[in-house]
This record gives sequence, C-alpha cells and structure tokens, in this order.
Amino acid sequence: MRGLRPQAVAARIGEIAPGAARFPDQWPTGQDVEVLPLVRNALAEIGVHYVFSEDAPTLLPFASQLFLAREVLERPSRWVWPRWVPTPARRFRTRQQVAFTNALRPIVRRRRSSGRLGDDMLGQMLQPSSRYGLLTEEAILDTLPGITVATFETPSRAASWILLHLAWYPQAAGRVAAEAALLPTDPAATTSTHLDSLQYTQALVREVLRLHPPSWLLVRRATRQTQLADYSIDAGSTVLVCPYTAHRDAREHSEPDRFRPERWLDDSGSPAKPGVFLSFGTGPHGCEGAALAMAMLTLLTAQTARCYHLSEPPGPQPGYQVTTFGGLATVGLRLRATLRS
Repeated sequence: MRGLRPQAVAARIGEIAPGAARFPDQWPTGQDVEVLPLVRNALAEIGVHYVFSEDAPTLLPFASQLFLAREVLERPSRWVWPRWVPTPARRFRTRQQVAFTNALRPIVRRRRSSGRLGDDMLGQMLQPSSRYGLLTEEAILDTLPGITVATFETPSRAASWILLHLAWYPQAAGRVAAEAALLPTDPAATTSTHLDSLQYTQALVREVLRLHPPSWLLVRRATRQTQLADYSIDAGSTVLVCPYTAHRDAREHSEPDRFRPERWLDDSGSPAKPGVFLSFGTGPHGCEGAALAMAMLTLLTAQTARCYHLSEPPGPQPGYQVTTFGGLATVGLRLRATLRS
C-alpha cells in the first residue's frame, strides 16, 4: 500500500512527531498511572491523523469504538460459537463497523467530488494506481477500518513493553534522553533525518520488540511441499511461527535472553537478515505498516525519556499481568513518571 511504504512515512515524519511530543504532556506526574490506555489514546490520535489528516477528529471516536469492539470480540470465552451465530460481541462489532463506515463515506464522496483528494493515506487510496486503477468506494470503505485500527492496536502493546524497559533500565533511558535532546524544539520541524539520528533509540525499540514481540505467533500457509529441518510439510498446510522463541535462538543472537540494545548497532545485528527479526513478519507477507510503527514507537520513546524518569510501583510482585490472547500485552501495567532534570 503506497501510503505505508517507508518513503511515504519518511515524508510525513513532521506530522507524526507532534502527536508523540504531546504524549508526555498527557501523563500525570508523581502518581502511578495505568499505561496501556494512555499509550493507546496517544497512538490512536497519531495513527488516525496519519490516515485521514484534517478529517481525523471526525473519525477518531469511531476508530476508538471499533477497537473496543474488536477487543471485546477477542476476549476468551467459555463457549466457542460457530461464526454464523450473532453473539452480543459480534453484533456490537458489526454496529461499530457500520458506524465507522457511515462516518467515512461522506468524507470519501466530498474529497472525490471536490477533487481535493489530500496527501494522506486516504488521499493515496483515492488516486488511481497503475496496477489497480481507480478503487471503488466500497473497496475503500471495506479496507480502511481494519487499517485504521491496526495503526495503533499492535503498536500500543509494543509501546507498553518499551516504557516498562525504560523503567527497568535507567541508564538506557538516559541514553535515549540524550539523543532526544537534539530533536527540534518544534516537533512539526522533525524530519526523517532527525529520526535516523535516533540510532540508539531505534535499537532499544527493536530490542524490546525482539524480546517481547506483540504479535508473538504468526500464521502462514505452505504454498508447496517443502522440507523444514526433519519435517516434511505438505502444500496447503498451516505453519505457526513463534517470533518469541525464534528471537531467543542463540545461533542468531548472543546472550539471547539479555536486554542489550547495542546488538542492533553492530554490523552483525542487521534486522534485514532472514529469520533474525520477525516482530513485523518477513518476506512478501510482512507487516506493511512496519515503517509507520517504528517511526511512531521511536518518537514516542524518545519524547517520553526526554521528559521523564519512569519507575514501577514498589512491591514484590509486578504491577501488570502478561496476556497472550490476541497479542503479548502487559495488562494493568502501572508506571510513575517524575520529571527529568
């Protein structure tokens, strides 16, 4: 998708950065705060703005409700219903999808009728492509709800793990803060060059994603019969790939259980090497939003560390619960922010 390609994301860093800079301002200092809702709200604002620009305020409430509907639908249940049964959770999800579509439809028609398509992701979809021509209105309305929620759903889980590591490793957080101090005073002036300069911050983000990939299980289908180690896999077979365990393979990562962002600064720590880094998948079916997610997470991490020291509430037990249903998340994570001098 054109709007998610790395070069498209790089051209719009100045639109992503202000939302990341506002995130620390929304964090109450001196008290233990539940992180996941706070992060999700900030990333939803950034993600929805990236997709819809000036129309984002209209669509943000509908995107938030659609996310909630998806979350309710994914919650574990003691009953497994056939897909055709209209359970309350499925009906709620359908209502939210319809509400989002109804809010988006007049925006699509207004942009097309006025000829002002916009340079955001919706605008890119409204432009004809050499491969697909002009997308129909229904194709756009069917595609965008899922993409919109995806811009902040998985990154929110990742951001919670990242902020927890800033609390666990204050020296690493200080190094991130030093890099962030060189960012422009006006976040809108941030460019891809500034983002590229946050090398240690990007390494820290990548290292957290290696240790705690938010999508910890990938599903693939074998297109042809193949041999994998000592196993023969038939064509059409479903193959489950677990980045969580693959990232802890000592053959690919020295001291694989140790948090060491510096490994990504070495020449040997290239994420482009096949099988080394799977947090966004790999190959032709890898996550199209990887560049956007990395930009959002890197800038959010930098701005948070620049402003705050983070710490966990005191106590022998962790202040969160790790869940794996629907993604690797730190549910109930609470952190305290104190101003960095």
